[in-house]
Amino acid sequence: MRSLLFRTAIPALHLFSPKTLTLTLTLVPLLPRSFSSKSPPMASSKDEPPSSSSSLSIEKQFEGFRAHLEDSNSLRDRIRAVAVEMESATRILYSSLLLVHQSLPISEVLVKAARQIEVLKGHYGRLAEILLECPGQYYRYHGDWRSETQTAVSLLAFLHWLETGNLLKHEEAEKKLGLGVSEFGLDIEDYLIGICFMSNELPRYVVNQVTAGDYDSPKKVLKFLTDLHAAFRMLNLRNDFLRKKFDGMKYDLRRVEEVFYDVKIRGLAPVETAEEHSMQT
Repeated sequence: MRSLLFRTAIPALHLFSPKTLTLTLTLVPLLPRSFSSKSPPMASSKDEPPSSSSSLSIEKQFEGFRAHLEDSNSLRDRIRAVAVEMESATRILYSSLLLVHQSLPISEVLVKAARQIEVLKGHYGRLAEILLECPGQYYRYHGDWRSETQTAVSLLAFLHWLETGNLLKHEEAEKKLGLGVSEFGLDIEDYLIGICFMSNELPRYVVNQVTAGDYDSPKKVLKFLTDLHAAFRMLNLRNDFLRKKFDGMKYDLRRVEEVFYDVKIRGLAPVETAEEHSMQT
């Protein structure tokens, strides 16, 4: 009777295996002893970082950058506009100098070139006025007119040599261009590069002069280039643009030497006096 009641109370217990029974019991969730329906506390708004003030400071800084860049670009555009006019003036000056290769009198060449020199001087005056608006920033904008300055120095040096037979000095070049006032002067490296450019014209000048019957010009040009090349060798030049231009000067010197020796071998060179020979030695 007792076994019958036990089977009736749990009629299907004998149908489960021990493993199945254990798995079934473990799947029943257990509730904690104390359950609270309250949600976790939210973070206070006071703990958030002050992003609004940080954004304003960043925006204010970049607003200053924007104004600075706009002023700089406006100033650079004005400088480049003057540089374009300087380039045009140097091209006209160079075209005037080309007449010397046609055996025209040097006096006529100098008169035509003098007009463009005054034009160039006026352009440099305008450039100096613009640079007064940004004191202490000469080399920041220097690259915008550097090439034109080097060309101008080479042409002025060639003109000066045609007129005097001597090298145009740095101070003389500044004076001709109206520079040397306040912070706006002639950069030494630009001057030296311009002198190297000037030497490129001398071999052509010698050939044209000999063709025109001036057999004394090779000796004069050779002496000038030899002294100039020796002076450049005093400088400790590094592997940059100036060094490359100086290396090109030796080829100009070699071409002039070839013309001089050719004229001398053919017996076309004037006979040197004892006084001239002693001065050269």
